Formats: sequence, structure tokens, C-alpha cells
Amino acid sequence: MLRPLALLLAAAVTASAVAAPKLESFTDLLAKPREKADAKITYGADPNQFGELWLPSGKGPFPVVVLIHGGCWQAALPGTILMDYMAADLRAKGIAVWNLEYRRIGHAGGGYPGTFLDVAAGVDKLRMLAKARNLDLTRVVVAGHSAGGHLAAWTAGRGRLSKTSPLHSAKPLPIRAAMSIDGIDDLKAYRAEGPGRCGEPGTVDQLVKGAPRRSPYADTSPRELLPTRVPQVVVSGELDPIVPVKLARGFAAAATRSGTRTELLVYPRAGHFEPIDPATPAGRAVDDKLIALSRRN
Repeated sequence: MLRPLALLLAAAVTASAVAAPKLESFTDLLAKPREKADAKITYGADPNQFGELWLPSGKGPFPVVVLIHGGCWQAALPGTILMDYMAADLRAKGIAVWNLEYRRIGHAGGGYPGTFLDVAAGVDKLRMLAKARNLDLTRVVVAGHSAGGHLAAWTAGRGRLSKTSPLHSAKPLPIRAAMSIDGIDDLKAYRAEGPGRCGEPGTVDQLVKGAPRRSPYADTSPRELLPTRVPQVVVSGELDPIVPVKLARGFAAAATRSGTRTELLVYPRAGHFEPIDPATPAGRAVDDKLIALSRRN
């Protein structure tokens, strides 16, 4: 009797390990060796207003992926280095990468409107870089992770901002697609239903502090900026403990109902950081999708 019981217990342990994989953390990710960008270029006077340009070998013109890091919009957490792994992988595959830093909560001028204005200015800076760096501005895709996913999806909708909004830009750089990777695409829903891993609801309140009280999400939340002319790709790790997959599904459904061309990609056995690590199946799939988006005619 003991031997069959032992076999049953061993099988149960094995099944449990298969069902619940160890998920990657940002410290696991950052423990890996990182490559360096080709240039650091400012788009404003503040020390946090810069981007890192990763240029492939060859003459170009190169498609461009703009990367926007996450970190709960908070200055205390890592910045552009979180996206270095994606940037290096895309550069090796012939895609130029513009990896943006921006003012966050805890930085002077971070939050509303600074965080949003920085991302807008950083994206639009590509107009000034294109000729010298041989960038193809007809093939620009914006992708962000977590809080950066929120900002990528917001970038897709910023052309719909009212002229009375402090976040309005007269001529936003056209982009062909936006990808939100484990992104916080509906601020109101995340504030109400988030698991608290990003400091919500308080962090969301800090981000929109200074926005009109009656409608703090009107010009800050991608959900409120639907529909968009820019196609949106919504990516989620099925086991994401920080931005649960139900929130990705909710936003993708809302975007589809609005008439926005939307694609939802959910990766099994992946958490919050696997989709930005090209060493994982989810990360490789995300990079392949970005390449396809940037090269599609």
C-alpha cells in the first residue's frame, strides 16, 4: 500500500509543478546580461526626458518600434533597462528601437500632465531623428509594458483628445499600430479591480491627480479614448498577478465593440514579465508580432 501511495503523491507534486510554473520577476529579468543602446538622445530639458536609440546594422530605412517601460508609473522602480532585452532582440532582427524614459510619480513634473506630455513629446521626437538616423516613419509601432502599456494604448488614442485638454497635440506622429503588453488600459477598472500589486487604487489616483475632478479618466485612460483609428494589440500573460488577464480581455472586448481593429493575444504559462523577455516563448512571440506589425505593407 505504501508504494502506490508514494507514487500518487509524487504524481500530485509533478502535476502541481506543471500547473503552477515559477513566474519571472523583474529582478530575475534584470539579473541577465544586457546589451547597450547606440545613442542616448534628449527630447526635453529634464534629466528624465530622453530616449535610447537602438539601430540595426545596414543602411535602412529601418522600421521603428517605440518601447515604453512600466513600473507602476513610479520613479522608485526601474526604467528603460526593463525594455533593453526586447530592444536588443529587435535590433538584431533589423528593427530600430526608440526606448523612452519619461517623468514619473516621484519626479518633479511627473503624473498629470507631465507623464503624458513626455511620452507624446518623446514619440514625436522621431520626426527630428528620422533623416539622420535613416528611420522609416511610415512604419512606426508603439509598444509598452504594464504602466507603459497604458501609455502605448494612450498614444494610440491621443489623436482624439479634445483641444481643451492640456494633453492635446496638434499633429501627433502617425503610428501604424499600438501594442499594450500586460498593460493597464482601463484606469477606472484597474483602480476598482486591480489586485493591489501596483499600489492601486492610490497609484492611479496619484497619476491622474490634477486632471479635471469630474472626469479624471477622460483624457488619461485608453478605455475612454475609444474608438481609435490606430489598430491595437492587447497582450497578456495568462497567469499575470499584477495586471490580471480579465482586465486585458475586458479592454480588448470594449475596443472591439467600439469599432477599433483589435487583436487579443494571451500567452499560457506566462506571468507579467515573460512577455518582455525574448528568452521565453511569450517574449519571442511578442517580438515576432512587433516585427510583423512594423513590416506589414
